[in-house]
Amino acid sequence: MKDLLRSNLAHMAGGFALMGSWAVWANSAHAMPAPLWAGLTQGTLTAIITLGLKRLVEALVNRLPGPSGLVVPPLAACAVSVTLLFVIHSLVGTPEVLTTLALPSTVATIYAALYTLRLRSEK
Repeated sequence: MKDLLRSNLAHMAGGFALMGSWAVWANSAHAMPAPLWAGLTQGTLTAIITLGLKRLVEALVNRLPGPSGLVVPPLAACAVSVTLLFVIHSLVGTPEVLTTLALPSTVATIYAALYTLRLRSEK
């Protein structure tokens, strides 16, 4: 189980499925294929961002001492996630950008905070 929790592929696949589904639902009031494109965009971005955020958190936790090592990784993850998601969803024409970003941005920040705490507790 510990190997699965550290698996990049498991983190990426879970993010794709969960957040892609959310984006489809968040845009479901619009005609197809808009919800489908939003879901595929969000799922793909979540998978890629999850891998990047996981590595970013790991790097920051290992480099930052004290309280900054607890605060900076989740804040950096949130900033990167929101910025990338907003720009790319805007470029691809996702109808409900803010609704689409609400859950993934919140989850990414919570994920980064919990992962930071887990990594710090293993030190």
